[in-house]
Amino acid sequence: MNKTIRRASVFALLLVLTLLVRATWVQFYGGKALAEDNHNRRNAIETYSEPLGNIIVGGNAITGSARTKGGDLAYKRTYKDGKLYAAVTGYASQAYAPTQLEGIYTDLLNGTDTRLKTVMDTVTDRRADPGNVLTTIDPGVQKAGYRALGGTKGAAVAIDPGTGKILAVVSTPAYDPSSLTDAHSAGSAWKALNADKEKPLTNRALRQPLPPGSTFKLVVAAAALEDGLYENVDQPTDSPDPYIMPGTVRELPNESKSAPCKNASIRVALRYSCNNVFGHMAVELGQDKVRAMAEKFGFNDRTQDVPVRAYPSVYPSDMDKAQTALSGIGQFDVTATPLQMAMVSAAIANGGKLVSPHMVSQITDSGGEVLEDLDDSAGTKEIISSATAEQLQSAMETVVKDGTGTNALIDGVTVGGKTGTAQHGENNSKTPYAWFTSYGKSDGNGKEVAVAVMVEQSDAARSEVSGNGLAAPVAKAMMEAALK
Repeated sequence: MNKTIRRASVFALLLVLTLLVRATWVQFYGGKALAEDNHNRRNAIETYSEPLGNIIVGGNAITGSARTKGGDLAYKRTYKDGKLYAAVTGYASQAYAPTQLEGIYTDLLNGTDTRLKTVMDTVTDRRADPGNVLTTIDPGVQKAGYRALGGTKGAAVAIDPGTGKILAVVSTPAYDPSSLTDAHSAGSAWKALNADKEKPLTNRALRQPLPPGSTFKLVVAAAALEDGLYENVDQPTDSPDPYIMPGTVRELPNESKSAPCKNASIRVALRYSCNNVFGHMAVELGQDKVRAMAEKFGFNDRTQDVPVRAYPSVYPSDMDKAQTALSGIGQFDVTATPLQMAMVSAAIANGGKLVSPHMVSQITDSGGEVLEDLDDSAGTKEIISSATAEQLQSAMETVVKDGTGTNALIDGVTVGGKTGTAQHGENNSKTPYAWFTSYGKSDGNGKEVAVAVMVEQSDAARSEVSGNGLAAPVAKAMMEAALK
């Protein structure tokens, strides 16, 4: 064999070996990535070749599947009361990646979760029957919150303090997930929803932290009592009025100039929402102690899964004393979600113990066999002592009986709460956010619930925006529904 033929043969052999190596890599290593690529239409065809599993609320499916007319996608997702439950379900779309519970439990709901496979499914390589997601959501509480928020822009969360079950996740304005399910019409709906200045796709309950205003004073009060700065909620504080923030000539004003805020006790300061008391108290404690308490309640947690990942609520670092004073009244760079403020009230109501909040109770296979029980796996952390919790409960109940939260009063229910009106915008130029965080304990059946409400925007005049006026009635409606 001459040299030219030999070299050509070696080169051809190398080409063959290269092709074999490449084919082997694609078959055994790259195949999985290609199969899972979002642009691989075969995935959508497979996902929607059969009906999906369902998301369950109160024993009833709030999702379904409908046969499509033509095309290669045989089924599409449907929703019952889509706007009501959008903040819970998210959407499963033929055109876009799924969100919320639809996204988290995609494999379970489309039958590809390996826990669903039977021996026969494995042998035949058949896709398993899809499973179901059983939520902790109480339809009565969800409806009460949604109706009470009405046409406002806002959000609300309700939690059972003793179990951590999330009973309601409400965000308004809402959107109908059904508008995004069909590949043919999803594009126009998606553009319209994203162009909407009210941002209906935003889950304000879990994923839009805003300044919590005076509701954050509960965290500062907890820090002061746990630290021993004050022995109880009735001990007078060292709180000048007016209070000039350290290093400035700026006064930290109170909403009511006639309120008895000078050296007021924690009870009186919560009742009248005295800014001078909690601004000065935060400075006395120092930002590190306030932050430590905030983080016990859940602030600065970037892994808060319920199981939807909630945006972290923030208590900032590296503040000067004036900024620390502002943080003590839930301003400066302090932010919180309604979920976070519901967790604060839930822990106080539960004797200082916070049970991990969760909105999925169980996931099951198609026959109802439990694959995972989320209620059993919910952890509990002691945030504050039971003595501190009792003190704060007493003060919060005074707020509702005789203070700024009277609109949350319910006959036959012990209600504790804290209002908040959070300023924002340059020189506080924008309409304030109205907050209310609370708990209710039925005097008759022993049921308990914690609720936090945030009204971001309403039709009320700026002078009429308050936690008691806008947010407390929503919390009252939700507590009544949960405790009946």
